Amino acid sequence: MELLAALLLLQVTAANSFSHEIENFSLRQAIRKKSIQWIDSSQLDSLRPLRRTKRTWVITTIDVQEEDKGPFPVYAGQVFNNKALNSSIKYLISGPGVDQSPEIGLFSIGDDANGHVYVHRTIDREKTSTFQIRFDIVCRKTGEPLDRPLFFKIRVKDINDNAPEFPNEEYSITIRENHSKDEPVFQVTAMDKDEYGTANSRVSYSLSMQMPLSDGFTFNIDPTTGSIHLLRCLEYKTVNSFKLLIKASDHGTPQLSSTATVNVAVEDANNHLPVFTRDNYQLQISAGQQHPAVLRLQVQDEDSPNTPAWRAKYRVTKGNEKEQFTIETDPDTNEGILSIIKPLNYEDDSEMTLVISVANEEPFFLCKNSILMISSLESTYTTVTIKVLQSQRAPRFHPPILTVQKEDSMKPGKVFRRYPATSPDGTPNKIKYELAHDPGGWLNMDENSGVLTVAKEFDQESPYVNNSLYTIIVHAIDHGIPPQTGTGTIRLYLSDIHDHMPTLAAPSLDVCHKKEWTPLIIKAKSPLAYPHSGPFTFELAEDSEDVKHNWKLGENFGESVELLMLRSLPQGSYLVPIIIQDRQGFSTRQNQHVRLCFCPDGHTCEDSPVPQASVRLGGGAIAIIILMVLLLLLGNILLCRFYLLGSKSKAIVLLQEGEQTLINYNEESRMSLFQANLDTTDCAAQPPVPVEARKEAIAEDALYASYKTFQVRHLDCVMQTVDTVLNQKLCYQNTLEDYGAIYEPCRYAEEGELERSKSFCSVSIGSEDLPVDFLNTLGPKFSALEEICQKRFPSFN
Repeated sequence: MELLAALLLLQVTAANSFSHEIENFSLRQAIRKKSIQWIDSSQLDSLRPLRRTKRTWVITTIDVQEEDKGPFPVYAGQVFNNKALNSSIKYLISGPGVDQSPEIGLFSIGDDANGHVYVHRTIDREKTSTFQIRFDIVCRKTGEPLDRPLFFKIRVKDINDNAPEFPNEEYSITIRENHSKDEPVFQVTAMDKDEYGTANSRVSYSLSMQMPLSDGFTFNIDPTTGSIHLLRCLEYKTVNSFKLLIKASDHGTPQLSSTATVNVAVEDANNHLPVFTRDNYQLQISAGQQHPAVLRLQVQDEDSPNTPAWRAKYRVTKGNEKEQFTIETDPDTNEGILSIIKPLNYEDDSEMTLVISVANEEPFFLCKNSILMISSLESTYTTVTIKVLQSQRAPRFHPPILTVQKEDSMKPGKVFRRYPATSPDGTPNKIKYELAHDPGGWLNMDENSGVLTVAKEFDQESPYVNNSLYTIIVHAIDHGIPPQTGTGTIRLYLSDIHDHMPTLAAPSLDVCHKKEWTPLIIKAKSPLAYPHSGPFTFELAEDSEDVKHNWKLGENFGESVELLMLRSLPQGSYLVPIIIQDRQGFSTRQNQHVRLCFCPDGHTCEDSPVPQASVRLGGGAIAIIILMVLLLLLGNILLCRFYLLGSKSKAIVLLQEGEQTLINYNEESRMSLFQANLDTTDCAAQPPVPVEARKEAIAEDALYASYKTFQVRHLDCVMQTVDTVLNQKLCYQNTLEDYGAIYEPCRYAEEGELERSKSFCSVSIGSEDLPVDFLNTLGPKFSALEEICQKRFPSFN
């Protein structure tokens, strides 16, 4: 029963609500028309003198809070008009949130007689923060407006339901090691969607975490602006990266927050000065000469290599008043290269002292008591004492700077290089060699020959290796009075620098077996253009006794050199190590592979792959074969003619195929023939032949002999076989009886004059290949001849 009563009550309520909605809609339409009149009258009233009027509308605070969970409908407030005291009235509500967007149906007047306003569902202030509502009062009976409409703005009360948000969850920045504490490192900003200017949207920042955390925090953040600052100086060698966790919190209740990560990479700056490895250098220089790269000065710098904080700048600060010296920086090793560009004078200065300074490309800074300071101390110094010798000239190394790349064959005890020096004036003078600078003790040097051998394994991790480069300095001392010293520098690269090294143009050579002292040409090439190109210097790496006894280098042509066999060597493969050096001193060891082989034709090794062009039959060769086939057919015609003449008195049975060999050729044009001596000695041992038959045979042999020279030149093997076949057939005819007295021989003549030709080579023959099956299309008589050749000469097949 209670359920039934509830359903009836709901039905009645719905019906009343529906009727009220229809009634209110019609009333609102009428009120809108009336309100226009009210507005017009109010505009007229504004033109009249001002006077105080009694307020007719009264409204309580309409309190609407976002995210209210109900239960709905929720009472929000009440409106009242003085006209309700004397009349039966009705309150109406319209506008956004009622019958217009956004949020249609959000507000309503539940009791239209008393003006109670209700809210029907949850509101999100971040979507709609205010609603402009219109209230009207009308007569309940007539629906006529009783007063001007009231427009009221309802504000949705904010709650703290949004945390501050960063635009990105993670940031990555890079700062220099010499970053000032007064300048911000970075600034983060978080936004809160809650109502602006309230505690719910006010954001504060804090540094929640720093990794690594060595001796306390290095960074700080402004709680209001989010700017990140340094608390102390950075030290790249200690820590070169940081991870910061920034927290943004609002001031609402409850307090909400979010975080973002800032990755800070520290870039090395110049807080370490370059320091010379030696305080003083001693040199002896011959007067009257220029000396490129006479000295290399090394420095140590603890800053990151190949950065402006590490790269060195050298300068001669004292002793170079005559501008006789220059100093440059080696970009690979950071060493200073001192050169003498103007000859020194022994009479003016027999001894000189240079003061050389070194600084970095980037200004030097230091940190004192967590305060960053730019220091005026930017350079360190060393001195170079030069003793100028009299004009006697010192030995010279060739080249002054030798560049070598580490090779697998460089093992202890093996020859490293031969680095000779010569007297500049060309006079024979005994020279003594010594290692002046080999800090790792990697090499030994023969004092008489200048040959360098490997003393121990090359160590990439050696402290004396800088950027994979190990520097060696050698001296050549003559026996003059006083002794003169020449300096040579060897730059040993432990990494790959093949892009700069000269190489062999043809690492492998196939050579037909030749006698001793036969020169072979070995060519070199450079992957780089001038100045790394030729002329090249070649040297035989005499690693073994076999190399010394078998090979020797001959004349050097700049881009190539002669390789001589000292004795006759058996066929086989040989490995000849050759050291090639370009004009810049880049030196590399290359292995020249030489294969001595038998060449049947004198040019190509027997087991070498034959080029395709050498085994193809060109159009000219095939044309020669065709001419010889025609010659064979002509010979068959003559033989068959002779056979028919003799068959009238005695039957001689030939092969049945022979009946089809007669093919007539008539030609009325000129024809070129060779004139040649007749050769009739092939069948000298055979029985005699009748005179008439011999004439025919001689005519046939004359044609054959006329082509003999051409046959031997182009197709010797084929023509020998054809010659044999013709002789066999002629010898066969010699066994026939002599019927020449009975029958007159048939004479052949040709209209027109006989034209002589120097050679059949004047005949133009195209180079296009004829069809492969061309020889199979020449008729049945050629097939018969082919069978005869196959039976009588099986080895030819």
